[in-house]
Amino acid sequence: MGVITYETEVATTIPAAKLFKAFVLDGDNLIPKILPQAIKSVETLEGDGGPGTIKLTTFGEGSQFKSSKQRVDAIDKENFIYSYSIIEGDVLVGLESISSEVKIVPSPDGGSICKNTSKYHTTGDGKITEEDIKSGKEKATGIFKAIEAYLLANPNAY
Repeated sequence: MGVITYETEVATTIPAAKLFKAFVLDGDNLIPKILPQAIKSVETLEGDGGPGTIKLTTFGEGSQFKSSKQRVDAIDKENFIYSYSIIEGDVLVGLESISSEVKIVPSPDGGSICKNTSKYHTTGDGKITEEDIKSGKEKATGIFKAIEAYLLANPNAY
């Protein structure tokens, strides 16, 4: 088994607390609302949202995938950090799991920087291509940008 890591950073004018609330704490409701073609629904299968919680994401018609299960690994509401692992689903072809940490850091201008570190854990001789990683980065950035646009268009939300 190998591990392939990638990191992304996206800056925004949205304050860290507001972005964390929308993107992480209410993301299961907000993302299907604003991007139903990408994510149809997110359902909590077990747990209360804290570490150990298992969620089922059903992807929208615009996705090549059907569903995935993810486990919440950690959530730190004071420091705006959220960690989770994708543990099942058709997104894991050649992979044992994908673990991600999202950290939203306040920036000096009142906005924030969203930092994401993802680790792809490959199975035996499983491989992941640069194209797969690029595609994953683009999808994650697209979701982030859609949330950012929603918050800018709805300044009183959250």
